[in-house]
Amino acid sequence: MVLSAKKQQPADDFDSAPTRLYSLDALRGFDMFWIMGADEILYSMAHASKSPFWNTLAQQFTHPDWNGFHVYDLIFPLFLFMAGVSTPFSVGRELEKGKSREQLLLRVIKRTIILIVLGLVVNNGLKIQPFADIRFPSVLGRIGIAYMLANIIYLYAKEWALIFWFCFFIVGYYLLLKFTSAPGFAHGDLTPQGNFASYVDRTILPGKLYVPFPNTKISMHDPEGLFSTIPAISTGILGILAGLTLKKKTLSQNAKAVRLAVAGIVLLILAQIWNLDFPINKNLWSSSFVLHVGGLSLLLMSLFYYVIDVMGYKKWAFFFKVIGMNSILIYISGHFIKWNYTNNSFFGWIGQLAGDPYNAVIMAITFVLIKWVFLYYLYQKKTFLRV
Repeated sequence: MVLSAKKQQPADDFDSAPTRLYSLDALRGFDMFWIMGADEILYSMAHASKSPFWNTLAQQFTHPDWNGFHVYDLIFPLFLFMAGVSTPFSVGRELEKGKSREQLLLRVIKRTIILIVLGLVVNNGLKIQPFADIRFPSVLGRIGIAYMLANIIYLYAKEWALIFWFCFFIVGYYLLLKFTSAPGFAHGDLTPQGNFASYVDRTILPGKLYVPFPNTKISMHDPEGLFSTIPAISTGILGILAGLTLKKKTLSQNAKAVRLAVAGIVLLILAQIWNLDFPINKNLWSSSFVLHVGGLSLLLMSLFYYVIDVMGYKKWAFFFKVIGMNSILIYISGHFIKWNYTNNSFFGWIGQLAGDPYNAVIMAITFVLIKWVFLYYLYQKKTFLRV
């Protein structure tokens, strides 16, 4: 992990590359924007206004209890998808320069280890605690593992084989969950207690899981568990396939955007069909969920690519690009910077002037603003966290 301040081409969270897609940085920043505090703007606006419109919008930025889909469920898989999109522009370019697959494999493994360690820090902080109280599964850990396995396949398989592996993981995961269950439950049980993925996690994973059994401290399920990382590999592979499409020299820019959009629509239709038998479920990262968020990710990538890189409308996206260039740094920053204290110190007086009930809205906006100014300062200094 390097925090680089050299006057060089900025690096994304997974690799540096001589050329970059402005749209990819902007989309990554758009994704991170919602979890660096923008969601709180919606919550506070809904609370202050009591408006059905704002309440409905804010509800979309929460997670369903189990089955179903809200917009907030897209943030995590979209980030993993974009890690895959960057692969042909980073790892692929290094291959073209003559680096061996073994060299690149070691770099990918190193990044995975760093992401797993950072995930442990995000989950548990920098403190000593009993082993049984440590939560090992994490968002960054899943990104690292799925990214690593998708990249291994990319390094050693032909492009057509990527499609095979994409299908293999989601179909195999579906079959495993449909014909197995936790002991004492009927085969195909997909409840938190009865599904096979959660059972495997609570059997083999050390420490604690995110969700306990009701009224107990006994682990039941973890949305970032090890077993449900299997279909997440397909999310990374789908990003790689999108990246390969965007890198093709034989396709026009318009054709690339159209191809991504059409593929996105097809996946959304297939997701709704599969949802009838295998519900869309972020907690299990169900196969229908992979198709649903994959379709949405492709449509967003197509839209951002067409507007920014094809049409050339870039100025509006600079706000998001600044975030996207240091996305992992801002994600973990709350463990090292007291953002609420900083926000109140600089802007508390504005909230006092605004008064109830909209002072919370104002403070939520300034909370995002102060983070963005911090990132903009790093951007101006060309200082980027490289993993």
